[in-house]
Amino acid sequence: MKKALALITSVLLASGTFAQQVNKVTDPVEYINTLMGTDSHYDLSNGNTYPAIALPWGMNFWTPQTGVMGDGWAYTYDAHKIRGFKQTHQPSPWMNDYGQFAIMPVTKHAVVGQNKRASWFSHKAETAKPYYYSVYLADHDVTTEITPTERSAQFRFTYPKTDSSFIVIDALNKGSYVKIMPDQKKIVGYSTKYARGPLKNFKNYFVIYVDKPITYAHTFSDTTQTDGLELQAEHASALIGFKTLQGEKVHLRVASSFISIEQAELNLEREQGKDSFDVTCQKAKAVWNKTLNHLQVEGGSVDQMRTFYSCFYRMVFFPNKLYEIDKDNKIVHYSASTGKVFPGYKFAGTGFWDTFRALYPFLNLVYPSINKEMQEGLINDYKEGGWLPEWSSPGYSAVMIGNNSASVVSEAYLKGLRGYDINILWDALVHGANNAGPQATGREGVEYYNKLGYVPYDVKINENAARTLEYAYDDFAIYKLGKALGKPESEIGIYKKRAMNYKNLFDPETKLMRGKNQDGTFEKPFSPFKWGDAFTEGNSWHYSWSVFQDMQGLVDLIGGRQKFIAKLDSVFTMPPVFDDSYYGGTIHEIREMQIMNMGQYAHGNQPIQHMIYLYNYAGEPWKTQFHVRDAMEKLYKATPDGYCGDEDNGQTSAWYVFSAMGFYPVTPASDQYVLGTPLFKKITLNLENGKKVVINAANNSPANKYINTLTVNGKPYDLTWLSHSEFKKGAVLNFNMAPQPNKARGVKVSDVPYSLSTEK
Repeated sequence: MKKALALITSVLLASGTFAQQVNKVTDPVEYINTLMGTDSHYDLSNGNTYPAIALPWGMNFWTPQTGVMGDGWAYTYDAHKIRGFKQTHQPSPWMNDYGQFAIMPVTKHAVVGQNKRASWFSHKAETAKPYYYSVYLADHDVTTEITPTERSAQFRFTYPKTDSSFIVIDALNKGSYVKIMPDQKKIVGYSTKYARGPLKNFKNYFVIYVDKPITYAHTFSDTTQTDGLELQAEHASALIGFKTLQGEKVHLRVASSFISIEQAELNLEREQGKDSFDVTCQKAKAVWNKTLNHLQVEGGSVDQMRTFYSCFYRMVFFPNKLYEIDKDNKIVHYSASTGKVFPGYKFAGTGFWDTFRALYPFLNLVYPSINKEMQEGLINDYKEGGWLPEWSSPGYSAVMIGNNSASVVSEAYLKGLRGYDINILWDALVHGANNAGPQATGREGVEYYNKLGYVPYDVKINENAARTLEYAYDDFAIYKLGKALGKPESEIGIYKKRAMNYKNLFDPETKLMRGKNQDGTFEKPFSPFKWGDAFTEGNSWHYSWSVFQDMQGLVDLIGGRQKFIAKLDSVFTMPPVFDDSYYGGTIHEIREMQIMNMGQYAHGNQPIQHMIYLYNYAGEPWKTQFHVRDAMEKLYKATPDGYCGDEDNGQTSAWYVFSAMGFYPVTPASDQYVLGTPLFKKITLNLENGKKVVINAANNSPANKYINTLTVNGKPYDLTWLSHSEFKKGAVLNFNMAPQPNKARGVKVSDVPYSLSTEK
């Protein structure tokens, strides 16, 4: 009997029945694990993140650096040594960094080289929070603590008793400068190192104050000590030193600027004043809790809360602010396009190929005021560089495909953002849609696309089918914006027509999207399991669903509801076979699909992430509910290996956070969210306009994953979508959850979400 009871108890625990419930979160920042996703490598990504010590959308982040300086893999969980604490603006390891320099306390020996100064550390002696980081550096017997502001930070080093305590300031290679001013207890300098360019007149200026008299001061060219306290070199570093008592705390105040050393000083004074380390830390924590409290979550397990808030943390970083406030309290920014300083906003560090899908829809719903600033920043990008970025890091970066700035710009206006010059952005969208620009701006292959209705497979333009599908959605976004702006049909009709260009790549034989040659024939031979080639970081099974704007049209092409459902089902039931010949090896995205035991479903990369929600368009919404909950439980955890692929600037996290709320923006440039299944018993969205969206699911549980009934504002609601414009007025959603699907709910043709071909 005891064995039977033990078995029952273990089953109940595994199912979550006895899992400890969190009924109210009062300190949400404390649920965040900043190490989620850090157990990653080049050939297998569990997030490819680093523990960012920063404020939401802050200009500067800090991170412990376990990797080699200059390596994109800044911090990996299985590393044993820390080489320094780096100021970073890195969006991802694949993009690498810019605006960086490193600080490292050392003892015993006056060394600056990253390998000699490196120290063993343990996660057991590490505290990693968004607003505070601490780690014990064993080789130096020093504890490092860091707390951030938007453009500055404070460090606190606790030293042993020694006459050989030092601090290294490494301005890195590619051209740098340092100057030590012992009488002012101050170090200034700049770094010019960046990974993506070209950037004009680029410098990251820094200023550092130490609260202890400097008794040892030297500059180094690489690892060679030089004469003098000022050095401009390929790789300049500064080393300062002093005697310390046992347990003595030495404080650093650090700030930087893309404009000047004087502006860095101003940033430091404005953001820190005379605040102590502890006061700065308290203020940083308060900013985090204020930001996170826009979503108040109740009634989930501790693990679910940790996962939710750890994902939420990643979503509010990028793009980060690159604007500063000058001596006249004017907003100004360095322009990567011109190398000059201009008035106005500037943001950088995001790829729209990733983030147009869910990250920007989240900003439009929860933080429209920050996205308004971002839209003004895009205006400045266009005015200064002639194009909207598709990947900014911090200038135009030739990475990924698509013209998805069209979605980011259009959606913001369509969802109610105002107070900026939308007409300049309209001109920018039209320009980008009809021209190919530098550094992956505009549209590569545009002359073919506009003439033939697709980018051909045989004209030496890679990833041509993926480009076609994304351009078609982008044209839809432009059409919807033009319509909202009252543009004449003669001007916007062409974009509505091009929004249907996805049909040109639909292969009636395989019922999949397929590359097409210039003469109108399909590519041969064709393998739907071939990654890359006609597609981007995926295969035909992943990209065939990229018809965000007209899912009903795709249902019709495939042959109706039942065949569409069967096609969706087959994604999960097929084995994870793949053809990696295009890449000449198995890229990490392929490996992540292969090992998840979800067939051809590749949630670790963006193209297919919306596909789970498509059952709603064909009358079987309960399958969406099953697969959403399955993906959330299987693929996300607040652990170092907690993602199932690259996190990518908040997008993969945004999928989780939206899904936890119970809906997802399949078509960002529309007014609708497609229903999934809520994860918690209650979530309250505190909107910036003062209204609330309350999502109740009182009987929610791991077993009760299906929606039995739903009321919206007290009225029965059978549709499988929700309205953004109605949310803005405030809403109360009451879900009645059940362990079995309600196959009579949301099944009518009139219940399905928006499609362009059914637009009235």
